[in-house]
Amino acid sequence: MKVHKWSARLALLSACILPLAAQALGNTPEQNYILKCAGCHTLQGGGSVPGGVPPLPGYLGTFMADKQGRVYLMNVPGVASSGLSHQELATLMNYLNDKWGEPSKTKPYTTAEVDNILKKPLADVVKYRRAIVARFDKQGIATGNYPWP
Repeated sequence: MKVHKWSARLALLSACILPLAAQALGNTPEQNYILKCAGCHTLQGGGSVPGGVPPLPGYLGTFMADKQGRVYLMNVPGVASSGLSHQELATLMNYLNDKWGEPSKTKPYTTAEVDNILKKPLADVVKYRRAIVARFDKQGIATGNYPWP
């Protein structure tokens, strides 16, 4: 009888505490990248020319260092619909910038900045990107292969 009492208590404790602990711990930025981004950008960040997915290494920092580029990055469909909190998005993008961007030339995203950007979603993210890229092209700044017309 005593074993049954303790088993029930342990089961109740596990049912209450483990989900809270898992939620509190969350995923690491690397895990979020693998779960939310790597399906399109690949594990190495290379993207997919046929899929219209630009590479991240060597180009992410260019967008992170530009005010409009930062808005664009937060409105990329996979980012905006990722289901991640604004804090998780900021942390993920900062992790990616550390990995493939130019952290010494850019400021990290803050949760407040992500909040402000996502309050005003872009109507046409591809058109917005094209305008940024046209400006970068005039300045001689490379932006990676992105084949969408």
